[in-house]
Amino acid sequence: MRFVHRPLLEGGDKDRRSALASVSQRSGGSAFSTNQETALLAGDVDLVVHSLKDLPTANPPGLVLLAPPAREDVSDALCGSTLADLPEGATVGTGAARRIAQLLAVRPDLTPVPIRGNVPPRLAKAKARGGTLDAVLLAAAGLRRLDLDDAISQLLPLEAFPPSAGQGALGIQIREEHTEIRDLLAGTGCADTWAQVRAERAMLAELHGGCSVPVGAWATTPGTGVLTLLGQVTTLDGSRQITATVTGPVGQPEHLGRRVAAELLDRGAEDILRQVRPSVAVG
Repeated sequence: MRFVHRPLLEGGDKDRRSALASVSQRSGGSAFSTNQETALLAGDVDLVVHSLKDLPTANPPGLVLLAPPAREDVSDALCGSTLADLPEGATVGTGAARRIAQLLAVRPDLTPVPIRGNVPPRLAKAKARGGTLDAVLLAAAGLRRLDLDDAISQLLPLEAFPPSAGQGALGIQIREEHTEIRDLLAGTGCADTWAQVRAERAMLAELHGGCSVPVGAWATTPGTGVLTLLGQVTTLDGSRQITATVTGPVGQPEHLGRRVAAELLDRGAEDILRQVRPSVAVG
């Protein structure tokens, strides 16, 4: 078997000005996976490696996800300043609804500024690197994969800033019937990571959310056979935030995800999501 790297540009790669929600709406799917999944289904490629947080929670018929390798740091990183050192009214660059909502929940005085594109150009927008923004907010995993650890001013606390479902993990997608690749990669998956991301994605699916809604999900495996999931839903302006944490057996990640979603809904999350959905398309 021969593996060939073949990049496939998505709507989110071609259009780096529009909000991701509108790009997803135009593409009829995800801003970062639609074309790749189409090529996979057509047999043009045999395996696609995504950033798992960019994938919709449901696979197209005929495609499956494999257990990913151990995930990278799931934290969000503030670059250019720490949260405490940002002056009142400071500008922070981020295009993610979840990050904007969480940021405003902690610092309502800050001014989020939408930014898109690859990591280095976004990072260059911080004043510390010659840009005009007081700080930019990025995924720590992306910075570390590019050896840009020195740009991180602060890793934001996960209790207040739970990441997007699947953040820091790879999404390895194949055709369902392709057993040869499934067998070849059988030993590369991390059981803890697989349980974590399945719980996070099940919670997100139950909330009918996506990459464009302000939902955070952070699963950990704190002990043998144990899985804990923290879920969070925040209004876009940060004025209201609902959080739930549940612990259960590591062997039932989807059940745990649905339990956390149910708790969030019982506490009023549906009211928030109902207000958000007309404003942003589900990614």
